[in-house]
Amino acid sequence: MIERLWSGRSGLWRLLLPFSWLYGLITSLIRFSYRQGWRKAWRAPVPVVVVGNLTAGGNGKTPVVIWLVQALQQRGLRPGVVSRGYGGKAEAYPLVLDGNTTTSEAGDEPILIYRRTGAAVAVSPRRKDAVQALLAQGEVDIIITDDGLQHYALARDFEIVVIDGQRRFGNGWWLPAGPMRERASRLQTVDAVITNGGAALADETAMRLTPGLAVNLQTGETRPAASLGDVVAMAGIGHPPRFFATLRQLGVIPIKEVSFADHQAYSEAQLAPLATAHQALLMTEKDAVKASRFAAANWWYLPVDAALPTDRADALLNRIIALTQK
Repeated sequence: MIERLWSGRSGLWRLLLPFSWLYGLITSLIRFSYRQGWRKAWRAPVPVVVVGNLTAGGNGKTPVVIWLVQALQQRGLRPGVVSRGYGGKAEAYPLVLDGNTTTSEAGDEPILIYRRTGAAVAVSPRRKDAVQALLAQGEVDIIITDDGLQHYALARDFEIVVIDGQRRFGNGWWLPAGPMRERASRLQTVDAVITNGGAALADETAMRLTPGLAVNLQTGETRPAASLGDVVAMAGIGHPPRFFATLRQLGVIPIKEVSFADHQAYSEAQLAPLATAHQALLMTEKDAVKASRFAAANWWYLPVDAALPTDRADALLNRIIALTQK
């Protein structure tokens, strides 16, 4: 229903326009208050790069964060990552992740970033506190904030917006009538735009998500996804159809596709009935970090990596690295 509303295929979005005008007014006033200096943003002693989006729902932001962190690490830098930690509830904030931190404490995306990159990661509703916690724990050269484009309380040196190249901006309206957190005109003020799939415009950097081998949650064994036999596919991400389309591109035709809400917490009782012992339950890596504690032998996940054209990627990285040399 939400997809139909936000895409404009259903005219019912017009009924929500008064709420969208109110949302737009409030968010515009917040941003204006920081621009005018009425409210003060806190500036970290190291450069801060925001990777965010203008729309609600999955755009491929987390793979971009992982790509950026790994690329900076390969160039000898020590990036730290901060996040709101959506979907988690810690006893106290800020929370600096370690090997024992659970998704119920930190949320799924921070855990995924931590496991994939080994970078220092901290979560807090106040990103300033998360940044300060990382600085206190050890040396970091640069901070990458996972989401937070609209979190103006934290000053930033570089803004990257990730766009879903197929859905773009839907009907273009603010929440809840449309998917927009800010209007598309905000792109004129950011430093870089990365477009996930679809057709990138001339001033945008095209990105695609490249899937790897399927990984068994229990053993770590890897196999081509197409070799798993009968597959039940599940996804609890911002836009599950993207995952199911990726599987079909790999030659996997699921016998069943199951969608869950983004950031949904899972239980063994909830997931175990989805696939029989003779079927493979194939999920996203983001789902796997929440299901690994109680995974069955026939549960697999499919990792994906962000791939950008080399020339555009190098140019983007050089601009970001230059921030650390000032």
